[in-house]
Amino acid sequence: MASHDQSYKIGETKGRTEEKTNQMLANLGEKAQAAKDKAHQTAQAAKEKTQEGVGATTGVASGMGQSLKESAQAAKDKAQQSALAAKDRASQMGQSTKESAQAGKDNTGGFLQQAGEKVKGVAQGATEAVKNTLGIGHNDEDKEHYPNHNPRDY
Repeated sequence: MASHDQSYKIGETKGRTEEKTNQMLANLGEKAQAAKDKAHQTAQAAKEKTQEGVGATTGVASGMGQSLKESAQAAKDKAQQSALAAKDRASQMGQSTKESAQAGKDNTGGFLQQAGEKVKGVAQGATEAVKNTLGIGHNDEDKEHYPNHNPRDY
């Protein structure tokens, strides 16, 4: 009865652990996607502002146009770099969290294996105790004192 309860509790714990791990991975995926979207929106807004600035300054001062175009291009490049860096950071955070979750799952597997081995040992001990109680078990002390003795001879 105890081994059945232990098996049930182990299965229940494993189920809860897997559910929480999956929830955590889903939340992290959502957060990573939100960060990616935010970075994209920021880059797009910077690009639009840069393009507006280029258009406005070209009409006002044609002599300074080349310098402004270079500045606008530099700003656009900077915005793209920032967006890519934010995307990379979000991706790294998601990967790191995924690895942490996987390590937690692996540790759970090791725990469950140890628990299974303990349950198996308890079951074997109980089997030996029942055999000994019924007189069909192997008693090492009898073998030492009576090496040619076989309990089935009687």
